[in-house]
Amino acid sequence: MAHAKNHDYHILPPSIWPFMASVGAFVMLFGAVLWMHGSGPWLGLIGLVLVLYTMFGWWSDVVAESLEGDHTPVVRLGLRWGFILFIMSEVMFFAAWFWSFFKHALYPMGPESPAIDGIFPPEGIITFDPWHLPLINTLILLCSGCAATWAHHALVHENNRRDVTWGLTLAIALGILFTFFQAYEYSHAAFGFAGNIYGANFFMATGFHGFHVIVGTIFLLVCLIRVQRGHFTPEKHIGFEAAIWYWHFVDVVWLFLFASIYVWGQ
Repeated sequence: MAHAKNHDYHILPPSIWPFMASVGAFVMLFGAVLWMHGSGPWLGLIGLVLVLYTMFGWWSDVVAESLEGDHTPVVRLGLRWGFILFIMSEVMFFAAWFWSFFKHALYPMGPESPAIDGIFPPEGIITFDPWHLPLINTLILLCSGCAATWAHHALVHENNRRDVTWGLTLAIALGILFTFFQAYEYSHAAFGFAGNIYGANFFMATGFHGFHVIVGTIFLLVCLIRVQRGHFTPEKHIGFEAAIWYWHFVDVVWLFLFASIYVWGQ
């Protein structure tokens, strides 16, 4: 047969999603720049909706490909390596914020710099006590990671759908609780984002981490829905595995944030 498949690779048909993603990202970022210059948020919001629609449509196609059997062992290996590289890029993203924090903490600028270093945190900044709410949030996120690992083990080694469901549900609930406490902490901060380097570093690092927690919570929620629909098996569960890896990455980043910004930077 002229069109018979005699290889382990998945040849993708033409897709509109890469073009849609590019247009959506450009409109969103261009709209954000206009918003920062006082033109209103609407163009940026239109771009955001387009990006979200593209993500939903593109990943729906990927799920459909998996259900149709297009994800052969070779394809699954490529997907795993692709996600590992994505997480590595995320590590470098957060490395930039840690670099900025440690640079200003170790070599603080002051009125007489570089002859005389300034102080860090800057004068007048009241930092959070790391052993109250930040410690509670740390325990919450670690427990959420344990619940996600429980769900992963139950699927891969036992194919126990009940434990998978409970593990994911607990991980999602704790992720939501973490986000709620983070928002509560922000509302009680004694410093702002603008006007001081400590506040800028603090909110950029912990804020982007909070964004990743929200994304990871949605990721786990989608996996829970797919578990209910019977999409995953002990042999084929790339999407589930990627969600667990991502959630553990979020855990590890928070441990570094807690140790460096909350404890060491106090």
